[in-house]
Formats: sequence, C-alpha cells, structure tokens
Amino acid sequence: MRHAYAHTVLDEVLPLLACPHCGAPLERSGGSVSCPAGHSFDLARQGYLGLLPGDARTGSADTAAMVEARAAFLEAGHFNPLAAALAGTAGEALAEGPDGVVADLGAGTGWYLAHVLERLPERRGLALDLSKHALRRAAHAHPGIGAVACDAWRRLPLQTGSVALVLSVFAPRDGAELARVLRPGGALAVVTPTSRHLAELVSALGLLTVDSRKGERLRVKLDPYLDLERRIEREWTMQLTRADVASAVAMGPSARHEQRAAILPDPVAVTASVTLSVYRRAAA
Repeated sequence: MRHAYAHTVLDEVLPLLACPHCGAPLERSGGSVSCPAGHSFDLARQGYLGLLPGDARTGSADTAAMVEARAAFLEAGHFNPLAAALAGTAGEALAEGPDGVVADLGAGTGWYLAHVLERLPERRGLALDLSKHALRRAAHAHPGIGAVACDAWRRLPLQTGSVALVLSVFAPRDGAELARVLRPGGALAVVTPTSRHLAELVSALGLLTVDSRKGERLRVKLDPYLDLERRIEREWTMQLTRADVASAVAMGPSARHEQRAAILPDPVAVTASVTLSVYRRAAA
C-alpha cells in the first residue's frame, strides 16, 4: 500500500517535473520516466523518483546514520514548535496564493513537509533531497508527498512557474532558481538558525557555530529575485536527554562529537532559536 500511493502522487505531480539534463517534460512508462530526448530515470522500489544526472556528486548527501538520527530527534517532538510555526506560515502564505504544490527543498525525511500538508490537505507536496536514505522515509511521511532525488545546487528538475510554495528548512537555496520555479504570487518560507540556536551544545561540545553574517548572506541570495514579506523569530527551550543530544549531534556535520554528549547533564536545557522568513514572487 505505501509503495502504491507514493507512486500515485508522483504520477499526479509528474507534469510539474522536468528532465535534469535538458529541462524537457517527463512521461512515465512502467517503472521509469523519460523525456523526448531519451533521458531515462528509475522509480526506486522504496517509492521515490531519481532525477539526478549521471555526473551528480552525492558525497554531501546525508548518510543512513545521519537520517536515522534526524528521524529520532524530530519524532521526539523537540522541534514541534517550529513545525507548527512553519505550517501556520504556509497556510497564511497560500490563503490568497496560487494553486499548486508545496516543494520542500532539502526535505530530509519529509517531516516538516508532512506537517505543512496536514494544514493544507488539498495540496500535494514534493520532497526534494540529495540523500536516497532520506527520500526512502520522505516518500512515506504523508500520503500527499511525492519524493524526488535532485541536487539543490543545480537547476531543479521542476518546470518554470510550477510551484505555489517552496520550503527551505536549514537547507541550501538559490534565489534565481527558486524565483524561476515559483508561480506568480507564490511564496518561499525559509528557516535559518540564529546565533543562539543550540548554543549550550555548541559551547559544551565544540560544535560548528552559526555564521554571524547568515542573515546578510540570505539577503544577498534572495533579495534580488524575491520580495521579503516578513521575518519573525521563534525561540523555545528543549529538555534533552543524553540520547536526544546524541541524535542532535549525529544528524549534522558535527557528528564526530556525538560521543562527548556524556559530559552533559541528563537532561540538559537547550535553546532552539530560528528565524522564519517569508518571501514572495510578484504576481503577474
């Protein structure tokens, strides 16, 4: 059943997808899709569609261990306030926005996208990620999700003007490309960490710090292409067990520090602090 509905959603959204080589439309035939130029891509038995070109570099993709750690941390509910804020923002952004799908760029396990689709049951979602391990989960995170493997740093395998809302939660973003795939009047919701995010773990475990110029870099990437509507901060305190801390560390680029979690109190109070920015593509 899970495999069947995942492919059904992909069939629904297939007209919105594009060949990563030539940008042409795709058609499905059995267990694969192809474009008129003959470029062909397989539907994985785990329920996602692989649209990575042959020269794609997947070395930066989340590993199976990172995905397992991320799933454990998210399912424990520590980021529920963020998921609720993102779902609420999505509902507001699309209250008078265009029809169309919600695309989550760097979707990981599809956890955030699933929360957004619970708020927007009439919408379909596209989980886009480089990691096959993450996409195996994302394909089954919600019955309205279609999962697609792609590289966020290259041209996205989406038709121009095909998406109503893009989500980017702690993920890469290319302003020009996002503006291209958004429909007129469509929106982008971006979540970035503030300098206070996980500060207690950063100081105690020597984790990577948040770039103090992150907000400036976000503006440079997005402001030339999209209009900023609003920017809000969300901050809350999490009570993390040592297992939670280990998961939080293991799901990111500081995974080598995971074993040092034993030096912290159990549980430990940790700050979650993010900025949620909403951008809009001008209506035609």
